[in-house]
Amino acid sequence: MAEPAQLLKAVSSELAARRRIAIIPAFNEEQTIARVIDEIRAFDPGFAIVVVDDGSIDRTALTAERQGVAVLRLPFNLGIGGAVQTGYQYARDNGYELALQVDGDGQHDPQEISALVGPILDGSADMVVGTRFAAGGGYRGTRLRRLGIHLFAGVVSLMVRQRVTDTTSGFRAVNRKGIRLFAAEYPHDYPEVEATVVLSRHHLRMVEVPVVMRIRETGNSSITAFRSVYYMVKVLLALFIGLFRKYTTPLEEP
Repeated sequence: MAEPAQLLKAVSSELAARRRIAIIPAFNEEQTIARVIDEIRAFDPGFAIVVVDDGSIDRTALTAERQGVAVLRLPFNLGIGGAVQTGYQYARDNGYELALQVDGDGQHDPQEISALVGPILDGSADMVVGTRFAAGGGYRGTRLRRLGIHLFAGVVSLMVRQRVTDTTSGFRAVNRKGIRLFAAEYPHDYPEVEATVVLSRHHLRMVEVPVVMRIRETGNSSITAFRSVYYMVKVLLALFIGLFRKYTTPLEEP
């Protein structure tokens, strides 16, 4: 496999020709948000960056503003789906052609960006998802969490008629079509899982690429063992209901 620097060199001229933005949804990520911003800039200073502060009660927004990036402050906590859609609406309204979604907790390694944007740049995908289940990736989640991820992957694969391995990954890149779709219609309850289905229902193309994700260094996951079971049941119910849902079609570009 090519090194990240080699991959970036191969796509750098095409990437430079695109108006591109990194969307960082963040909730109480004061300790990591500056590093995430710095790492994206170090990898590619051409990326515009918008931090969507999802009603944080710490200094996440202030820390991001001091880094000189755009910050959208939500008046209260909407959840990851609402925060991410706000970022896509910002990207759409400001004419960006490629959007990268990166979590604010530092688990997503910006050195993997080249792997994500490659299929977008060569026109083979509308959305690219970084999957943790790469050979040698060493993903270490709890047994219950791994079970849930594999369960969702199996169900979603059947729904979209395409093999999917990591439906809960929030490390993603989309092209202009994906930006317009998710700005208009993005799931709020279980966004990462359902977004794959929404994309498929609108006949857009998705591919997965293997990435290595880092271990969370600060903060704690909001998903406990009990909530994991509750979450799995509710996601499966939402997916079932989604089978009967009629999806709207975003307005065509002028």
